[in-house]
Amino acid sequence: MTVFQSIILGIVQGLGEFLPISSTAHLAIIPYFFNWKDPGLGFDVALHVGTLIALILFFWKDWKQIIFNFQFSIFNKFSKSKFPNKKNLPDANSYLQNTNLLWLIIIATIPGVIFGVLFESKAETVFRSPLLIAFTLAVMGLILFLVDKYAGKIKDINKVTIKDSILIGISQAIAIIPGVSRSGATITAGRACGMNRKDAARFSFLLSAPIIFGAAALKLPKLFSQGIDLNIIIGIFFSALSGYLAIKYLLKFVEKYSYAIFFWYRLGLAVVIASFYFLK
Repeated sequence: MTVFQSIILGIVQGLGEFLPISSTAHLAIIPYFFNWKDPGLGFDVALHVGTLIALILFFWKDWKQIIFNFQFSIFNKFSKSKFPNKKNLPDANSYLQNTNLLWLIIIATIPGVIFGVLFESKAETVFRSPLLIAFTLAVMGLILFLVDKYAGKIKDINKVTIKDSILIGISQAIAIIPGVSRSGATITAGRACGMNRKDAARFSFLLSAPIIFGAAALKLPKLFSQGIDLNIIIGIFFSALSGYLAIKYLLKFVEKYSYAIFFWYRLGLAVVIASFYFLK
């Protein structure tokens, strides 16, 4: 692998992980297009470490608030005494007021863990067919477009219910198939549950942290066994950088615009992949 390839794949992972376009599809298709050698599992783990770094850096304050709200609710539920002063109360200025949000994230993570254990080997082999990727890119992009366009009632992240969490969790599990897109599937489910565009994306990003952390942690021994070289470091850096920027600007973008542009991008890429496959 060259330094150039490490940079490109790092950027693709960071953008694809958080934009609803499927990072796994892009990481499978780009080497297919340019006949690059498989960088190996160790490099794949490194790219996920990069996106995890992006998540931690961007949502550090959010996670602190979520964990504090959870502790506050548990303390008040099982203790006869209440928090003694205002300094120990949840931040009234924070938009994260749902004290059950951590539980909801945990519940939504469970389907993804189960699917990951059951279908990981197929996700890395059978599911990487170019035609399957083209199909899932187009179909899931269309579903995102339609759900986003016709979503009914609008609610924020504090109104997420257990039912919503289960539905979003199942959508994340299905995203083990390349081309579906983890962020695309969970944002679609969030919009179907009536969440506004920005909070559907925000919940999707918060939900991705446990699953990415778990997947990276399980495979870290493989990374260390292969050794950490310059390409690994470059891949992590560009994955983290592009991931951070993708989160930041997608949240800004969907405040004013719909997700339609991502459907058209996915549809165009699906046509290119199918054409390349049949004409090659």
